[in-house]
Amino acid sequence: MSGTKREIVLGVGGGIAAYKACELLRRLQDLDFAITVVPTPSSLNFVGSATWEALSGRKVNSQVWQEVEKVKHVSLADQAEAIIIAPTTADLLARLVQGRADDLLTNVVSASAKPKFLVPAMHPQMWLNPTTQSNVQTLRSRGFAVLEPSTGRLTGDDSGIGRFPDTAEIITAFLDFIGANQDLSGRKILISAGGTREAIDPVRFIGNRSSGKQGLALAVEARNRGAQVTLVLANSNIADISGINIIRVETAEQMYNALQSQMLSSDVLIMAAAVSDARPASVAKDKIKKNELTNIALTSNMDILKELASGAKDSQIIVGFAAETTNIEASGVAKLASKNLDFIYVNDVSHGAIFASDESAGYLISADGESTYIAQTSKAKVAKYILDKVVSRLGYANG
Repeated sequence: MSGTKREIVLGVGGGIAAYKACELLRRLQDLDFAITVVPTPSSLNFVGSATWEALSGRKVNSQVWQEVEKVKHVSLADQAEAIIIAPTTADLLARLVQGRADDLLTNVVSASAKPKFLVPAMHPQMWLNPTTQSNVQTLRSRGFAVLEPSTGRLTGDDSGIGRFPDTAEIITAFLDFIGANQDLSGRKILISAGGTREAIDPVRFIGNRSSGKQGLALAVEARNRGAQVTLVLANSNIADISGINIIRVETAEQMYNALQSQMLSSDVLIMAAAVSDARPASVAKDKIKKNELTNIALTSNMDILKELASGAKDSQIIVGFAAETTNIEASGVAKLASKNLDFIYVNDVSHGAIFASDESAGYLISADGESTYIAQTSKAKVAKYILDKVVSRLGYANG
């Protein structure tokens, strides 16, 4: 599972509106959800597996008896944080009420304790049928979210309630249901990520092993919560991300200049980048010959986080990151105080842990003395936890 993406299952029922789920899939991908499509066998009459595989980039199964060794109904149920079924037909509503598990999708639903979001689409008389309405009420009573269908033209000349809702309406309701609310709407979030590099000569440099994955996860989560996000990204091959302003830099000086130019207008600074503590005192114009590379004179780089935090307004929230190999929590507490931060996330990177990984573990420490250990989990979930705390502090600081 990707460390920067949130996993969901997109179930597709056997109705004519199945083709509209293609657009829904695309728009969910724009929000950096990683999606596994699970169509019912009958839905493949409308949109085939090849289409879903091409759009999702993943293998598509519709029956339990496919790839049996992977126990897909259990693995998908465990992996996904939510299930959205669009369209949901009258037949599928009935089967879900009965607890049927006669294809892969209904097996996944039965095996999952995660949020389930249904998007019914059918003929008006089928939607208004008392049995269908009773099934909807039953599913809602069991915790399913069932979106009301839209009113409009349907198949042929028919018109009325039962139309597949607009994609934007579905996504807004789905995000609200799974708790991806817009609690950072109107806020400007400035994030640094990656590792800076300091040139020795045209070929060599001083750097570190930071991949930028945690900073990217924070940027994606902030964007999904409605923030206007600027990501200052050092030496990363991460592609541009929709809805995120990425400024690419190489050195510590370039990173400082980029952050400083954005700092005044930002509500939050999250310094997830690994900045080189030192740089060569001079940079050779030509490549240094191997036999001449005997020592490198170094000079200290600016402490970017401390510098920016010292000039921050009281209303701005400052979050730092620290990578340690010993005395993890105590080192985090000391750095939080010395740099005048609101929060610091400090993790154990001994033996090469964390760097380039999709997962992380560490302590999130706040200026009011709270220290919470986050056990090994995806960097996406770490990002969510950190931003939950930031949102809470923003309300306090600006209350």
